[in-house]
Amino acid sequence: MQEYIKVTFPDGLEREYPKGIKLINIAKDFQFQHGLEILGAIVNNELKELWKELTQDSKVEFIDRSSSYGNRFYSRSLAFLFIIAAKEVFNAAKVTVEHSLSKGFYCEVHKEPGNNNPLTEEDVKKIELKMHQLVRMELEFKKNKMDNKAAEELFRKTGQYDKIALLKYREKKYVNVYSCYGYYDYFYNYMVPSTAYLKTFELRFYSPGLILRFPEKCNPEIIPEFIEQKKLFNIFREFEKWGSILEIQNISNLNDAIIENRFKDLINVAEALHEKKIAQIADLIASSEEKKKLVLIAGPSSSGKTTFAQRLAVQLKVNGLKPISISIDDYFKNREDTPVDEHGEFDFESVEAIDIETFNDVMTKLIKGELVEVPTYNFQKGMREWTGKKLKIDEDQIVIIEGIHGLNEILTQDIPKEKKFKIYISALTHLGVDNHNRIPTSDLRLIRRIVRDFQFRGTDALSTIKRWDSVRRGEDTYIYPFQEEADVMFNSSLVYELCVLKKVALPQLVKIKNDVPEYIEAKRLVKFLNYFLSTDAAGVPNNSILQEFLGKSCFF
Repeated sequence: MQEYIKVTFPDGLEREYPKGIKLINIAKDFQFQHGLEILGAIVNNELKELWKELTQDSKVEFIDRSSSYGNRFYSRSLAFLFIIAAKEVFNAAKVTVEHSLSKGFYCEVHKEPGNNNPLTEEDVKKIELKMHQLVRMELEFKKNKMDNKAAEELFRKTGQYDKIALLKYREKKYVNVYSCYGYYDYFYNYMVPSTAYLKTFELRFYSPGLILRFPEKCNPEIIPEFIEQKKLFNIFREFEKWGSILEIQNISNLNDAIIENRFKDLINVAEALHEKKIAQIADLIASSEEKKKLVLIAGPSSSGKTTFAQRLAVQLKVNGLKPISISIDDYFKNREDTPVDEHGEFDFESVEAIDIETFNDVMTKLIKGELVEVPTYNFQKGMREWTGKKLKIDEDQIVIIEGIHGLNEILTQDIPKEKKFKIYISALTHLGVDNHNRIPTSDLRLIRRIVRDFQFRGTDALSTIKRWDSVRRGEDTYIYPFQEEADVMFNSSLVYELCVLKKVALPQLVKIKNDVPEYIEAKRLVKFLNYFLSTDAAGVPNNSILQEFLGKSCFF
C-alpha cells in the first residue's frame, strides 16, 4: 500500500505526497510561483538538492537565484560546467578557479601538456561556445557517495592530486563526488540538477586567464555591467606571489606545514611580507612629489583597518613624519539629523550621516596649519560636542583618518586631491580548498568578526551572522564602488590565520541550533573550518593584524 507524507510550505499550505518523492517533482507544482527556475530547497532548515527524496513529514521552502543559497548553487554548478568545457576544448588542461573579480570568478586554463601557448580571446570564445552546447544537452550532475579510498583512486586516475591531498586530512570516511559527461570532481556544498539550469553566463577574456560572470542575487536575470578592477586584480596577483614564496596554494599545503612543524616559520614569513608592504606604502607617502597631508584608510568590515593604521603610523615615523589620527565618528550628525534607511532605522553607514561641511572645514584649516577646535561625538546623547579641544599640525605632521567612506570623494570634497593619499584594505585570500573550490573573501572576514564579537563585544556567533547580510549591503553601497579610487591597496589576509581562528570560531558556530534560519550558514562555516587543522596563537606576534581579533595586540 502506498504511504504518504505531509509537506508544509512557508505560506502554511500543506499537501500530501507519496513517500520517497523527489523534491524536483514537488518543485513542478510550485514553479509558477517563482519568476526564476527553482534550483534547490530548504528542508527542515537544511539545504537539499532537488534530487533528494522525502521520506518523512517535512517543511519545504524552494530557492532560486534571488537567494544567497540559490546563487551559490548556481555559481558552483557553473564552475563545474566551465571546467568540463575547458577540458573538452583543451584535452587534459589544468583549470583553476581562483578568486572573485568584476562580479565573477577569475579562472585560469593551462592547456594540455606540451602546449605552452598562452590563453587567447579566441580560446575563451571556444570554451564559452562549448559551455552553451553542454547546457543544451541537459546533462545531469550526479552525486556519488564514495569512501575516501575509492575517491582517492579515482582522483589519481584523473590527475587531480590537489583533491588527494585534501582527502588526507578528511575526518569523515566518505566523500561526495560529482560526475557529469564523464568528468568527476569534488565540490564544496550543493549543485543544481543539470546543465539545463545554467543558461545565463558569460566568459570574458582577462589575460592571462578569464572571468566567469553570472547574475547577482539582487538582479538575478541579467549579467551585471562589466567594471574592470585592475588594482584589485593586481593585489590578488601579488598575494599569489606571496603564496608561492610560502609554498601555500591550497588548504592541504597549510595542513602539511602544521604536521611537519613548519608553522612557526610560516607565521614569521607571512608577517614579514605584511611589514614589508606596509613599509613600502609609508615610503611611497613620504616620497610623494606633492606633500601628502591626509591619509585615508577604508575597507570592509573586519579587514584590520585599525591595526593597519597603527602599523602604518610607525612606518611613517621611520620616514621622519609625525602622524596623528582623527576619527570620522566625531563628525557624525546629531541624531535628529541622521538619515534613515528603508526600514525607518538610523543609517549610520551612509555618507550622509556625516557632517561633511564641518569635517571639510576642520580638515582644510588643519592642512593650512591653523589652530582649530575639534569636536567629540557623544554617542549616549547622540550629538556632537565642542569642549574646547584644539588641534594644530606642523609641517612634518600628517593626519591619518580611518573609516568606511575614506575613498569617497564626497567625504573630502574641499581638500585638493594632491594632498590626499587613499588606501583600500581588505582580507583577500588566494587560498583555495583545492584548485576548483575558491574560498570567498567574505568568509574570512565573517570568521574574523565572529571571533572578535565573541571575545570583545559579548556577542555570540548567531547574532553576528544575523547582522552579516546588512553589513554586506552597506559595503556594496559605500565601499566597493570606490575601491579602484585608492592610490594603493593592502591585503590584510594572512595565509595561516584560519588555522588559528578555528580554535575560537568553531565552538561558537556549533552552538547554533537547527531551529533558527542562521543554522544553514553556521553549518556551512563549520564544514569549511573542518578542512583546516587547528593550532594555537602562540607564535602570532603582538603587532599582527590578526591580534586585532584575537585580543593580544600591542596597539590596544
